[in-house]
Formats: sequence, structure tokens, C-alpha cells
Amino acid sequence: MHARDRSLALFVAVLWGANFIALDVGLGHFPPLFFAGLRFAVLLPLLLFVPRPRVPWTWLVGYGLFFGALQFAFLFVAMRIGMPTGLASLVQQASAPFTVALAALLLRERISPLQVVGILTAVAGMVLIGWHRAQNAALLPVLVTVCGALSWAVGNLCARKANAPNPLHLTLWIAVVPPLPMFALSALFEGPTAGWEALASVAESPTGWSALGGLAYTSLLATIVGSGLWTTLLGRYPASRVAPFSLLVPVVGFTLAWLVLGERPHPVELAAGAVVVTGVFLGSLQRSRRPAPVPAGAPGAPGPVPR
Repeated sequence: MHARDRSLALFVAVLWGANFIALDVGLGHFPPLFFAGLRFAVLLPLLLFVPRPRVPWTWLVGYGLFFGALQFAFLFVAMRIGMPTGLASLVQQASAPFTVALAALLLRERISPLQVVGILTAVAGMVLIGWHRAQNAALLPVLVTVCGALSWAVGNLCARKANAPNPLHLTLWIAVVPPLPMFALSALFEGPTAGWEALASVAESPTGWSALGGLAYTSLLATIVGSGLWTTLLGRYPASRVAPFSLLVPVVGFTLAWLVLGERPHPVELAAGAVVVTGVFLGSLQRSRRPAPVPAGAPGAPGPVPR
């Protein structure tokens, strides 16, 4: 992976690490399923100015369903029923090994021994952090968060298969998928008016304006900028090389919680975070021997994808 793209992946990790604080603020006011739908609904007006990406509807809907709807529905519900913000940022990154495993199984992507070492190193650091924080979370919220991580992994594969010419357009257009199912589930499980009443009371509630700030961050920065860059990187490199960078998100989340909220990470977490960083770096390295380029027009050569 080129140094510039590695820097972009690190930037996405920072955006997504800070996003967990924004989500915690937003969920302090909005019901979780409604908030999951609202996150993407506010992006729909932008589609009037953005052409639909030239990708099959199958992959666009799949990306929107797994990455946009299911991932955040599971995550938001888990955080509402007791999943600590820092631990949520950690467990959600199980998407990285899920992505690598699914890419190898379904897309037949090859993984180098160095990448395997990097992934295992990063996962070991993540497990160490999880073990240290496990006493702060019940089992059900953790399992629900893992379901969100698995959904994210499937969404990564859909984005890679879509191979959008303009990844930002794909990121914006998945906004057509989550709102209706999320609002329907919210009406069913949270009450038909709970979410809309929370939205109507923003100006009067002491948590309303901060919740709007959290919504703006998660919709504009985390979704448009972060997910747009992430989709771009997935289009350039195998999923096994991009996914490990998501393991940096909990390290960023712990650090920002320390700087912004005054939460002091335990020395065990700091040491485990260093292990995660090392593993991500190893997992993103290119193999020393690269295959010779395939001549244009030969079987397996890259070319324009029919849309």
C-alpha cells in the first residue's frame, strides 16, 4: 500500500474513532433505530445533485443494507442497552478479521504470510483490550455489537465487488437503502412516534442541540468523508490489506476519550494499543514480490466494468 493511501486509511481511523463519541451524544437524545435511519435520511437531498453510480443495483443495495442499515442498527441498539462507548469501538473492529476471512473464502483473495502475522498481531492486541474491559459489559450487548461487525464485513465485500468509478457517489447513494427499513423497525420496536417526537423536541431539550451536532458529524464526516475514502481504498487494494486499518479505530477512540472526556486509559490498554498499531502496519505491507502485470486484453486483465 502506498504511503499516501496508508495516510488516508489512518485519517479514516481517526474520523471513525471520534465518531463513537458523536454516536454516544446522539443516542442520548434519539432512539437507536430511528437514529440509524436519520443518519442516512439527512443525506437524501444531496442525491438530487449526484448521479447514480454506474454499479449494479445488487451491490449498491447490498452495501447499503449491510454497511448502512444492519451495521449501525446493531451498533446503536448495543450502545443503548449498555455497551460502553470505548468497548463498542473495539468490538466493532472485529469486522477486520471477518472481512479478511470472507474475502479469502468468497472472493478467493490471497493473503501473504506477513499479512497473516499482522492480522493475528492486531487481533491479539484487540483481544487483550477486550479482556481488560470485559468486566464493564454484559454478554448481550457484546454479541449484538459483533453482529454489527459482521454486517460491516459483508458490506466491505459488496463495496469491493461494486468497484464504483466514483466511490463518493456510491457512498452517498447507499443512503436510499437504510431510512425506510430503519424507520419501520423504529415504529415497530420503539413506538410509532418516539423518534419523531425526539426530533421535534430538539430545540427544547437540553440534549437536543448536542445530538444534532453528533448527527452532523456521523452523517457528514464519518459517512461521506470517512466511508467515501474507505470505499476508494477498497477499490484500489484487496480487502485483506485495507481492513486491518479499522483495528486502529478503538485506539483512536480510547485516546480521544482521554483527551476530550478526561478518561485515563489503563496501561494495559496503552500497551495493547501499541500491539494493534504494529499489527495493522504489518498487515498493510505489500509483498516483496509482486506479480507481473497482465497484458491488456488477456484473461484476468483489468478493464472497464459494464454497468
